[in-house]
Amino acid sequence: MTKPVEHLPDGFIQAFHQNDAAIRDEVMTGLLAAEARVAPKFLYDALGSKLFEAICELPEYYPTRTEAAIFARYLPAMAKAIGVGVTLVDLGAGNCAKAPRLFDVLAPRHYVPVDISADFLRDAVAQLKCRFPDLPITAISMDFSSAMALPDAVGRDRRLFFYPGSSIGNFAPDAALAFLRRLRAACVEGDGGGLLIGVDLVKDKRLLDAAYDDALGVTAAFNLNLLQHLNALLGADFDVRDWRHRGFFNVAAGRAEMHLEARRDVCVAWPGGRRRFAEGELIHTESSYKYTREGFLQLLEEAGFVASRAWIDERAWFMVCHARAPH
Repeated sequence: MTKPVEHLPDGFIQAFHQNDAAIRDEVMTGLLAAEARVAPKFLYDALGSKLFEAICELPEYYPTRTEAAIFARYLPAMAKAIGVGVTLVDLGAGNCAKAPRLFDVLAPRHYVPVDISADFLRDAVAQLKCRFPDLPITAISMDFSSAMALPDAVGRDRRLFFYPGSSIGNFAPDAALAFLRRLRAACVEGDGGGLLIGVDLVKDKRLLDAAYDDALGVTAAFNLNLLQHLNALLGADFDVRDWRHRGFFNVAAGRAEMHLEARRDVCVAWPGGRRRFAEGELIHTESSYKYTREGFLQLLEEAGFVASRAWIDERAWFMVCHARAPH
């Protein structure tokens, strides 16, 4: 039975309720697949979220600072295309660090940060309310990766879905198209609106390899921490010392990949199951698809968006797109 949406006293909406049994089933199914895999959302436990924040500061990890430079340079043009007074729906808001940079020029009438991590989001929003006491804020804890049903508290005003940081790359192309179509439908549910999204572009393999396997080993720690999370979720007995991180750009597939590779033959057990991994066998933990400008604009068109605009940095490493949902 699905639990109801909870409207908590501080304006926080709890629309996601963790189903421990379903999570265990999902993780076990992935681990027992012919080619073992774990969904990248499980990288983001409390420590994983902090490690990813550290990754964003690394010299090799260009997306964060490149995207920030695009916003710094082109924000007035973006604001002209978007207009003011939107309901700004911040998908995967995390620590709510990026959206406030838009507040001065977009003058949103309502800010709606959305994230699956309720505790992480609650702390960030508490700080934000002190900085912007006059801005209505409705924080929502929900898993938007498979559904986009916003609570009535969001209202029906014109919506701008904000999805920065190239997170769209975590979806395989077919899933990305389905996700974008759900966003377009959610705009139409309101008084129109659109999407402002960050997209990582195809580039030299050496740059991408370094971005996913940095010299300090922070990305390796981020990936290996997944094993600790799996131990907590499943009661498994993964030993981090039995595994190594692998991160690289798969040119043929058009995506960066992260894997955990067994250093030796190892058997991992958990209540109700086990799996033997041979030395060199992989667990696929993340994919991040990269796009060309033309390829992503075509994807937006297929999803039903119109009047797409793109702003790209001087090295053509990253792109920010705005597209309207016809109303």
